[in-house]
Amino acid sequence: MARFLIAGGAGFIGSHLCERFLGEGHEVVCVDNLITGSLENISDIKSPKFTYIERDITKGLMDIKGPFSYVMNFASPASPPDYLKYPVETLLTGSLGTHACLDVALRDKAVFMIASTSEIYGDPEINPQKETYWGNVNSIGPRSCYDEAKRYAEAATMAYHRKHGVDIRLLRIFNTFGPNMRVEDGRAVTNFVCQAVRGDDLTVYGDGSQTRSFCYVTDMVEGIVKLLYSNVTEPVNIGNPAEMTILELANVVLERTGSSSKITFHDLPQDDPKKRRPDISRAKEKLGWEPKVNLKEGLRKTIDYYLTKLEV
Repeated sequence: MARFLIAGGAGFIGSHLCERFLGEGHEVVCVDNLITGSLENISDIKSPKFTYIERDITKGLMDIKGPFSYVMNFASPASPPDYLKYPVETLLTGSLGTHACLDVALRDKAVFMIASTSEIYGDPEINPQKETYWGNVNSIGPRSCYDEAKRYAEAATMAYHRKHGVDIRLLRIFNTFGPNMRVEDGRAVTNFVCQAVRGDDLTVYGDGSQTRSFCYVTDMVEGIVKLLYSNVTEPVNIGNPAEMTILELANVVLERTGSSSKITFHDLPQDDPKKRRPDISRAKEKLGWEPKVNLKEGLRKTIDYYLTKLEV
């Protein structure tokens, strides 16, 4: 049995990880300040091996009794509406919060995983994006609070690895969807599904020609676990390389929900990436991982989830 410390464990992906590791028989300590996480995501967990601590990780974690085998930092607002609402908190979570998690990993000689993001590539000039690409980020733009927080978190993680020998995993997450995303999350899949189910207009930003690649959460969790249990210390993209335009996604959601909602177009936010698609060659080669759930299957499960959450 191993012990896991999961910062952001009441969030979207973090809550799925809590369930996964408890299902493997491990002990899990979940830390979350609930800015964007939700107790509802972990309310069904009844295991005596599970502990929840409400805490802002920027305040420190060294008082939490170890030892831990794995420390995983998944704490951060992750959707544009959230990190634009909490820009300072996002920056502090990526910096002070990451140091707090790294200090626990250093203390306990634990494996440390940072949940980084495809956003570190900014508005990329290459497509698909490889881990060797340094990115095209506007360091003073409105999205920079998130992009630069994650870039700093990666730098801090590498510094602890080089100076202190901390065993690290650098996870770069691409667009992910599925159950446990908040209704008001603000990302494309959530917006479109909830709007379609309610009969509201689907809001597409720009002309909808910008592309994304959507990975269902069970595939994401499997990739995360394979990376965590590996010995790979270089950055690894985890995501679905099946690229599509936002307008195509909106039409697929309308088809899958049977909604008569209309599509409306709105101004494109500043620095919104035109392309987003992972090169997963490294994940295939080093981890033997690739996604298995296609978009339509993942949408069916996601729609079923939101039908239980929405009053329609």
